[in-house]
Amino acid sequence: MLRGRQAECREIRSLLAAPAGKALLLHGEPGSGRSTLLAYAHRHGRGRRLLAAAGLPDEAMLPYAGLQRLLDPVLDGIGALPERQREVLRRAVAGEGCRDQDQLVLSHAVLGLLAEAAHDGPLLCTMDDLDVGDAPTARLLTLVARRLPQLPVVLLLTAGSDRGADAIPGRRLLPLDEPDSHALLAARRPGPPPPGPVLAGLSALAAGNPRALVDLADSLTHGQWRGVEPLPTTPPADGGLGRAYRGLLSRLPGETRRALLLAALAATAPAAPDLADHTDVADPVTLSRALRAAGDSLAALAPAEAAGLIRFTAPGGVAFPRSLARAMVEATASVTARRDAHLLLAAALDGTGARLRRALHLAAATDGPAPALATELADAVDDRADRSTAATALARAAELSDDPVLAASRQVTAARYAWQAGDPGRARALLHRVADVPVTSPTGGLAELLRGEMRLRCGSAPAALPNLLAAAGALAEMDRESALVALVRAGEAVCFCGDQYRYAEVARRMAALRRDGDPPWADLLTTLVAGVAATLRGDHAHGGPLLRRAVVFGDRLTSAAATPTALTGAAVAGLLVAVDAAAYRLADRAVELAADRGEVSLLPRALELRAMSEYWLGRHEAATQSCREGLRVARAAGQRSSAGVHLGLLAVLAAVRSDHDASLGHVAELGDVAVPGSRPHALAEWALALLDLVDARYADAADRLAALARPGTGRGQVLVQVMATPHLVEAAAHDGRHARARAALAVFDRWAGSTASPLRRALSARCHALLAPRGSAEAERYFRAALSLHPCDAATFERARTELLFGRELRHARRPREARGHLHRARQTFILLGAEAWARQSTVELRAAGESVGTPDPDAVRLLTGQQLRVAHLVASGATNQEVARQMFLSTRTVDHHLRNIYHRLGIRSRTELVRALG
Repeated sequence: MLRGRQAECREIRSLLAAPAGKALLLHGEPGSGRSTLLAYAHRHGRGRRLLAAAGLPDEAMLPYAGLQRLLDPVLDGIGALPERQREVLRRAVAGEGCRDQDQLVLSHAVLGLLAEAAHDGPLLCTMDDLDVGDAPTARLLTLVARRLPQLPVVLLLTAGSDRGADAIPGRRLLPLDEPDSHALLAARRPGPPPPGPVLAGLSALAAGNPRALVDLADSLTHGQWRGVEPLPTTPPADGGLGRAYRGLLSRLPGETRRALLLAALAATAPAAPDLADHTDVADPVTLSRALRAAGDSLAALAPAEAAGLIRFTAPGGVAFPRSLARAMVEATASVTARRDAHLLLAAALDGTGARLRRALHLAAATDGPAPALATELADAVDDRADRSTAATALARAAELSDDPVLAASRQVTAARYAWQAGDPGRARALLHRVADVPVTSPTGGLAELLRGEMRLRCGSAPAALPNLLAAAGALAEMDRESALVALVRAGEAVCFCGDQYRYAEVARRMAALRRDGDPPWADLLTTLVAGVAATLRGDHAHGGPLLRRAVVFGDRLTSAAATPTALTGAAVAGLLVAVDAAAYRLADRAVELAADRGEVSLLPRALELRAMSEYWLGRHEAATQSCREGLRVARAAGQRSSAGVHLGLLAVLAAVRSDHDASLGHVAELGDVAVPGSRPHALAEWALALLDLVDARYADAADRLAALARPGTGRGQVLVQVMATPHLVEAAAHDGRHARARAALAVFDRWAGSTASPLRRALSARCHALLAPRGSAEAERYFRAALSLHPCDAATFERARTELLFGRELRHARRPREARGHLHRARQTFILLGAEAWARQSTVELRAAGESVGTPDPDAVRLLTGQQLRVAHLVASGATNQEVARQMFLSTRTVDHHLRNIYHRLGIRSRTELVRALG
């Protein structure tokens, strides 16, 4: 099975099954599977006679050598050709070449020869590595490929690029995605697959290149495969991919190879790259100086650009479109060539102020201990340095150090930078080298903190907790700042795995570390943990003021004092006391700060909190975008646990808008991350309960939500259950289990009553209305209280849900006229938000209340995007463009643009016609 190449295989089978002649060029980087796909075609072309050849470097200077090998089995049919074609073809395959004016004659001769051979059955002709062999054969086969439709001949060609193959159908072989990369790795060796972090690390290293994945899987030791030894940093230079690159490089002129190595060693990733962008760029000034010192110029790199290894960027820059190509250029060079190139680059950086880059090049050219250079490297790293580069510098400084204690300290700091850069595999490899350092030492304590943090985000939260508590204990007297962070992370681990009863121990340890006169960030963290502990034990009178104080501390942090950890802590406090706007502001600031500093490891958590605050603010689309971004970053950074939280939140958000397929898809993606009792599992259960509620499976919904936590025991996801309590009460009330609903509501009320949030109080009033006797004055009083409390400018979905439930209550009480106003408002809001199932429920209730309600024209719904449909409904309801812009958080210009597209798609010209189109 060719992993990740199903589309190419289908296309090949389609070509082989077609009666008419066709051609296809498969092109891609070395190791992308071009030859493998030709072998696939050979296996599936059994009904066709096979003519196969490959471009050979040794024959690149022999005109038509490749053509001669391809046609050799059928050259005995040359006598059937017209005399002129026969003579031109004979001269070409005999090595005499072909004049330019005879090129067309030669192509017709080849076509005629193939037609003659096809009398005995259709043909399959393949030429591998077309661009490696002689150029005349490549030119001729592209001419032939354009003239095949009248012949029963399939021509499959492969090359590194589609350069010079105009008008030939081509397919670029893209890198494999992560699931296919994982599947290829797991299938490569017998026995159980490697752990998730190993799969993720190898996939990132191979950058989706199939040959690199195979080489890595074949070369790993058993310990590396099982995740107990560090992974390599590049695919093996002596593997298939290394041989392919050596062959490619050997065909370049010597000065090009030297210049290309300089460019590869001078290239770095952008300072704050998108994790999906693997482009490495060489500094043009440094490269130009180094090339001049070597007696070369940028012009020497032209053959490398023609080979697809680099591309020139203005002005005078060089970029490697594939980081794997840059790595293989370096890996396949000799030790001497690399040392000379590093020294040239170091000299080029003299006097430029680029201390870190110069020291890195000097270090790469140095063998054995070099304490002075190690110190220079370590001193050159500061907060402005790219995290990945800083990790490289400190790891090399550790290798050059002659003091074991100093070397271990630098190694741990390098691991911390690698983790912050979003590379947990590299961080683990660096920590592996200090496994023997005692936890009780400062270096050991910091290493234990990092191990715990990585386990929390990437692996098992229960397993992370001992590491984090041990780190806090070891660092309490030596590095109180890190000890405080360790306890905050320990508290996160406790909440993630649903063992809230253990939070008291975290709070006790944190209280012992508190000092009078602490800086604001430290006061924030200690106050946060104390407030969370009080909230988890239900003491809101004590916890609420502490958490509000933590929010104030977060808002007051200056740019110099703020850290993503402190800001996310303040955002947590804001969510727990329901100051959603402040929580959003703090979380968004944490996202910006982590991105600016290149601290990728902190982004998923900050995005999770931003999404949660957006959910409570009723900005469901914005929350979905935050979660998608958080999921992408978490996956790219190997944070499986964090990815699970984002998938769970995405499932909840999809269920809120009654999108069954999307919600169930996100739940299915969770896999083994959703351990019962964990936060991802609780979020998934909340999402499934919402879908049950939409489909009127009230008993199932109530059972799911009641099982999220066991109040009074400190076990389970108490915070998630509290958030979902309005849905639990609604489901239990419909199912007639009021006792269960009242027990959950009592917990929610104690929390909501301690906040100043109108929304939480509105939800509480709605829950009490649902539990009041049907048709009673008490129910009506609570519903009206809820509507008066609901904010008008936020959380419009929850207000619409209250309108729907109140309208239903009034209809059941035989007051249809009063019900219709509430149901109309609910329906309109649901349509605007794209919550189709809730809109349908409102429509059903309106009809039951005696109102004839049309449905939107299905063509309109089909033709418009979700955003356009919401704009259309607002405009049809009478809103001006400025009012639409305010309600949807858009600019007026964007609304104008949407409206023009809506009119065009629906074929209408006025707002009146729009009203009719939308029913």
